[in-house]
Amino acid sequence: MYDGNAVGVVVPAYNEGGHVGEVIETIPRYVDRIYAIDDASTDETWEEIREHARRRNERAATQNGTGGTGEETRVVPIRHERNRGAGAAVKTGYARALDDGMDVVAVMDGDGQMDPAHLERLIEPVAAGEVTYAKGNRLRSSRDFASMSRWRLFGNLLLTMLTRVSSGYWELSDPQNGFTAISNEGLQIVRFDRLYDRYGFLNDLLFALNVNRQPIADVSHPARYGDERSTIQYSTFVPRLSALIARNFLTRIGRSYVLRRFHPLAACYSLGAVVLLAGVTAGGYSVWSAGVDTFLGGMVSFVVATLGLLLVLFGTWLDVSENEGLVHHIGSVGIDGSGRFGAANEDRGLDVAHDGGTTGDGTEADGR
Repeated sequence: MYDGNAVGVVVPAYNEGGHVGEVIETIPRYVDRIYAIDDASTDETWEEIREHARRRNERAATQNGTGGTGEETRVVPIRHERNRGAGAAVKTGYARALDDGMDVVAVMDGDGQMDPAHLERLIEPVAAGEVTYAKGNRLRSSRDFASMSRWRLFGNLLLTMLTRVSSGYWELSDPQNGFTAISNEGLQIVRFDRLYDRYGFLNDLLFALNVNRQPIADVSHPARYGDERSTIQYSTFVPRLSALIARNFLTRIGRSYVLRRFHPLAACYSLGAVVLLAGVTAGGYSVWSAGVDTFLGGMVSFVVATLGLLLVLFGTWLDVSENEGLVHHIGSVGIDGSGRFGAANEDRGLDVAHDGGTTGDGTEADGR
């Protein structure tokens, strides 16, 4: 329990042998349920999940005197019969957590990139009712930028920009960060079972939260990388995510600013896009035809395209204004630097990691 809230943690894993066991072992003791989801891995991930689930459940049973049965089981291992995608694995955990009555559900990927010491900082604003959803952010300082490869940094910044446009959360960063926490009510509001099954799940979730006007938190934490390898296939990931982002943007504008209530920004976006496209098309035709009126035609096309661009930019400004305040920034000390949430409380320790991890008092556990 965390301040009277039942807390579950979903650990999705695909071919994370050598990492997922440590993740399970080091999740803090205040977490009530751990849902370890193997998305049909082809390595030893499932065996590792089962082994570490057994160890942790035995410790929980000993501590609570249940003899290993009943409601005190801490780890729930679940395996997909076929590979369904990163989003589907999280959704499986969400569904089970709702069935078990968890008040707050966090996600920690099975690759070990998410430091459990920062888990409380995501749970706190959700448990306190400040926000519906909290996500990690590894892009708040120059030190965080320096820890990323150039390719990873470029991709992250590009996806940040595109996700801001798509989701309407114009102040968020690092949208692909899977270190998250969401309230029970939030899961019911977004109807998570309908969200995208693969790596675009996080982008789709942000879209669903925004169209329901839910406040979120961007929680800064340092990046943590090891020897894990990405399983993303960019040849399919990029076009699929691009289509998802475009669809979500159009759907968000339609639902929020046309169907729910008409807002001028919808007209600015749509009219601006049409005028901009017309100007660019006419300009291209003028250059291609190379007729006697090329200069005049080019100037007219330029003016038309500029007008369209200005309309789009004005629509963007209105969009940003409409969504202002939906993102709370939590730095190293608290929301907006206030220190309200602070660092992890000393009385909320990590569980004992028998394979060489951290004990509740912060000392290193003995390895095998």
